Amino acid sequence: MELLKSHRTIRKYKADDIAENILQDILECGIRASNTGNMQLYSIIVTRNTDKKAELAPFHFNQPMVKEAPLLLTICCDFNRFKLWCSANNANVDFSGLLWLFNGTIDSSILAQNICVAAESYGLGICYLGTTLYNAPEISKVLHLPVGVIPITTLTIGYPEIITELTDRLPLDSTVHFEEYQNYSSDRIKEMYSFKENLDSSKKFIEENGKENLAQVYTDVRYKSTDSQFFSRKLMKMFVDQGFVFE
Repeated sequence: MELLKSHRTIRKYKADDIAENILQDILECGIRASNTGNMQLYSIIVTRNTDKKAELAPFHFNQPMVKEAPLLLTICCDFNRFKLWCSANNANVDFSGLLWLFNGTIDSSILAQNICVAAESYGLGICYLGTTLYNAPEISKVLHLPVGVIPITTLTIGYPEIITELTDRLPLDSTVHFEEYQNYSSDRIKEMYSFKENLDSSKKFIEENGKENLAQVYTDVRYKSTDSQFFSRKLMKMFVDQGFVFE
């Protein structure tokens, strides 16, 4: 529990390689995660090769840690393997609905978190790369993913070069509701986010980006609507090309 409470995102890594037995143990912990119907609708692409990391880096916006981390894991939801097994056994299977896309994404996410906790138990650091969904079609080509295999997230893993401070979190009572959802009043929202807005790091973000407040940094700089729409359209096209039907 202390390990979970002390989680930090690590973006600077030592060059030290990760021993094969440690990697295998981490991956084994990953596949012990809960999943839908024990179908294990996921696959893990392990990338250690320097040239392959360099191929992937542009699609992760050239974040330095993609090349620097000794280990890159691309976590994919994988319908291909299960469908091949069903076909070989004269069983008709249809994974084309939105429900299955969610199932595969959830299974892949739980798998990824198991891997992260296992890695941290060995003293390794991790970072989730949300850029995987932004550029899923391009990443799929680099990794030669067949139809039915969709990259969901990527983990950089390695021994930390720099251990950062704990990242702020909202108070527990801001996110937990008992019995029923209790909607937030304006005063409660203001109170809830006030500590985050008054952090020195937040004030720096606001000043650097020329905004009035932290919320505008999120909406106008970090997660712009135009960017979201662009990447959403690209991702939706990929899903349709993969055979998913949205009706």
